[in-house]
Amino acid sequence: MAVALKMSSMYAPTLKEDPSEAEISSHRLLLRAGMIRKVAAGIYTFLPLAWRSIRKIEQIVREEMDAIGSQELMLPIVQPAELWHESGRWELYGPELARLQDRGGRDFCLGPTHEEIITDLVRDEVRSYRDLPLSLYQINMKFRDEARPRFGLLRGREFIMKDAYSFHATQESLQEHYDDQARAYGRICDRLSLDWRPVAADSGQIGGKVTTEFMALAESGEAALVYCECGWAANEEAAEAVVPRHPQITEARPMEKVHTPDIRTIAELAEAFGVAEHDTVKTMAGKTPEGRLVFLCVPGDRDLNPLKADRVVNGLELLDEDDFKRFDIPKGSLGPVNPPEGALVVADLSLKDEVAWGIGANENDFHFFGASPGRDFEVEIWADLVLAQPGDGCPECGGVLKGARGIEVSQVFQLGTRYSEAMGATFTAEDGTEQPFLMGCYGVGVSRSLAAVVEQHGDESGISWPVSIAPLEAAVVPLSVGDDVVYPVAEQIWRELAAGGVEVVIDDRDERAGVKFNDADLIGWPYQVVVGKKGVAAGIVEVKTRATGERIEVPIADAAATVAEMVRSAAADLL
Repeated sequence: MAVALKMSSMYAPTLKEDPSEAEISSHRLLLRAGMIRKVAAGIYTFLPLAWRSIRKIEQIVREEMDAIGSQELMLPIVQPAELWHESGRWELYGPELARLQDRGGRDFCLGPTHEEIITDLVRDEVRSYRDLPLSLYQINMKFRDEARPRFGLLRGREFIMKDAYSFHATQESLQEHYDDQARAYGRICDRLSLDWRPVAADSGQIGGKVTTEFMALAESGEAALVYCECGWAANEEAAEAVVPRHPQITEARPMEKVHTPDIRTIAELAEAFGVAEHDTVKTMAGKTPEGRLVFLCVPGDRDLNPLKADRVVNGLELLDEDDFKRFDIPKGSLGPVNPPEGALVVADLSLKDEVAWGIGANENDFHFFGASPGRDFEVEIWADLVLAQPGDGCPECGGVLKGARGIEVSQVFQLGTRYSEAMGATFTAEDGTEQPFLMGCYGVGVSRSLAAVVEQHGDESGISWPVSIAPLEAAVVPLSVGDDVVYPVAEQIWRELAAGGVEVVIDDRDERAGVKFNDADLIGWPYQVVVGKKGVAAGIVEVKTRATGERIEVPIADAAATVAEMVRSAAADLL
C-alpha cells in the first residue's frame, strides 16, 4: 500500500500572499506552498513536502549513478585544513570557503566540495592499476559562504549536492567514464522533466580543462548561454567568440589626433563623432602578478571576458583607482598607441584585420582616429578576449548563435592530475612505474534541481509537479467533510488509490471549496479528484490534471483505477 496522508495532519503551512523577499518564481512558490522556510541568508529548512521531493530527486540520481557503476559513500562536511593546503586551495578558494577552528586551535573548513578529502581517501587505499577505474559518489550537504545569496535555493550558502569522483589509469578510461556520467546527467534531467541543454563551460575553482554544464533553460537563470541549431552550446563565459565585423572604414588612412573634452565612454565618443560603437576600440588596463601593465583592446560594442583574459595573461587583475594613479594613466582615454614603457598590449582577434581604429590617446580629452596596427602601434598578443553573444558566428558550423538564460543544475569535469599530483596520490601502473591518478569530478545540485523544476513548472496558481518528483501523486478533494454523502465516497477513493500504489492525500480539512482548490493548485498535486454532492448524486467525480488544467468526469467506481493509470502513464513517459 502506498503512502496515504491527510491534509489535516500535514505540516504544509501555505501562504496567501507573495513573500516580499522572493525575487523569482521558484522562490516565491516554494515559500507560498509551504515547502521551505528561511533560517538565515542562503540557508533554508526543507519542510515535509519539499523533503519528499528532494528524496525522490536523490533516488533518481542514485539509480542513474548505480547504473554506471558508481558506488555511494558518505564523506564528512567538516574537513581538515591541511588537505586544502596540500592541494593549494586553502588560499586560492577565497572567502567563500568557511573556515573554523576546533577547541585545540586546529584549522578546518566546511566542505564546499570534496576533491581533497576523496583524493586523500583513495591515495591511502588504492595502489595498483588493477584496482582502477574507481568511481565513488555521495549525496551530502555543502556550504559556500556566498557574498550575495539570492533567488532562494538557486544561490544558497547551504545546499544539497551529489558529487562523484572517479580515478583512472588512462585518459581513455577517464573519457569513457566522463561520457557515462554525462549521459547519466542527461537522463536525470529528462526524468526531472527539465527543458535542458548541455553547454561548454569554464571549470572555475574546481580545476581541469574539460567540463560541461547541464543548464535548465529559464529566464530567471543567472547564467547566460549561446547556442546554435547545429547542437553546439556554451556558457557565454566559456564560448569562443566569432565576432562579426562590418567596419565602415576598410582602407588605411592617416592617424588623426582629435580633441575630445569630457568624453570618457565609448557611447559618448560614438555619439559625438557620428560613428558606430563597433567602429571604435575600448582599452582596459590590468596588471600581472609581477606588476606589469597590460592593455586589453576589444571592439567598442563588446565586453571583455575576464576569464579569457586571465587565460591569456595568467593571474591578470584589472586595475583599481589606486592603480591608475600609480601607473599615471588616464582611465577614460586609454589606447595602444605610445603606451607606457613595458606595457603588454593584447587585442581581440576580431580586430586583427581592422585598419582604422578609434581609440584613446593615453591623454585626457584626446583620442586617435585611423590608428592602424603594425603602423602606428604593435599588438604583442592577439587572442579571443570578449564575451560571446547572440548574433555571433557558431564555432562549429558558422551559423548564427542564439541566446538564452539557464540554471546550472549539474556539471561534469575532467580534472586530470590537478589534485593527484599536488597531493601525491599515485598508483603502480602496468609497466611498474608510479603514476598520478587521472581524475574526474561530477556534480548534481539536488536542491538547486528542485528549484529549477519549480521555475519551469510553475504558473500564477502555483507549482505543477512532474509525477516523478511530486511530493504526492494525487489528491482527493471532498467539498464537504463530516457528512454521510460526500466524505465517505472521497475516503473510499483515497483508500483505493493507496491500495493501487498511488501516493495520495485527502483534503479532510473543514475549509471552503475555494481554499482547497487554491491549495491543491499551489502545492501542485499532479492529479486531483474532486468529490461533490451533485457529482455523487450522479455517480461521478471530476478528475483534474494540474499540468494541463484538463478536467474529466469519471464514474465513482472507476475513479481510483483511472487516476492510477494516469499516474503510471505519466511516470513511464519520464523514464
